[in-house]
Amino acid sequence: MTGSSSESAAVSDRSAQQCADAVLMVRPAAFGFNAETAASNTFQKQPAAGADEGAATARAEFDGLKRALESEGVRVVAVEDTRVPLKPDAVFPNNWVSFHPCGTLVLYPMANPSRRLERRQDAVEQVLAETGFKVSHLLDLTYFESDGKHLEGTGSLVLDHVNRVAYACASPRTHPDVVREWARELKFEPVIFNAADRTGVPLYHTNVLMCIGARAVIIAAEAIAPADRERVLGKLRAGGREIIDVGYAAMEQFAGNMLELASWDEALGDCRVLVMSESARRSLSREVFARLSGTTDAVLAVPVPTIERLGGGSVRCMMAEVFVT
Repeated sequence: MTGSSSESAAVSDRSAQQCADAVLMVRPAAFGFNAETAASNTFQKQPAAGADEGAATARAEFDGLKRALESEGVRVVAVEDTRVPLKPDAVFPNNWVSFHPCGTLVLYPMANPSRRLERRQDAVEQVLAETGFKVSHLLDLTYFESDGKHLEGTGSLVLDHVNRVAYACASPRTHPDVVREWARELKFEPVIFNAADRTGVPLYHTNVLMCIGARAVIIAAEAIAPADRERVLGKLRAGGREIIDVGYAAMEQFAGNMLELASWDEALGDCRVLVMSESARRSLSREVFARLSGTTDAVLAVPVPTIERLGGGSVRCMMAEVFVT
């Protein structure tokens, strides 16, 4: 009985550290295919000539994810995008801001000028007002933009908050110098590596490759460069989580782009919900999904096909975690 209780307490403590119970989301005003970002994001698919860019559909997909999260007890701070200036990727706020358990607020250097317009003080203030997040330290890394060095938030960084390890695959959007500066400031160990799609193009963001939850890591290990693969997997194993490898085919359907969040249930009490897109869910074999389901309390699969196809990002990219201090 004592061992079981201790194990339960350890899992609960790890969940509290790893999983936020609130998220910032931005409801898009002018979502659409961004040719500027597509140069480094092979997940984006250009619409057919004359096709509707999908702004209205993207808003409907946003609303569906927001409702689904709230139905699971996750707090959502929903900020309305402004129509001017035009921001086709505003639905992905996790690339420009992060809110950390220690009270640190980070602003990030973005690779593409069109995306730098997404940084909004009023959005940050809405998060503070609705969640009670207390800023003890502001880390503004946007000055790196003048040096052509970038780090796009928790797109570039996949964080093990429990063991304080930051994983980052190098790309035009993820510069090792900025990763190291971020890690020094937040006292994380940086693990920097190379990863590419099946054609050899570097992955634009680390969070399309891997997700770290309280009890499991979802990863497409074959996308990691052979010279780096065992080093990365060894560090993940040392974190004590179950490693669930999904491979290229599932990664291409955004199976790496998941996020586990904290919630509360009348029957379960404190619990966790793993959020993924419907396309990611369909990409998983029965065996893999069973393993994944066994590591969390609930799985939430929500369709966001237009945002995935035109924007090249999925549900994880749509949520910036807020660890209320």
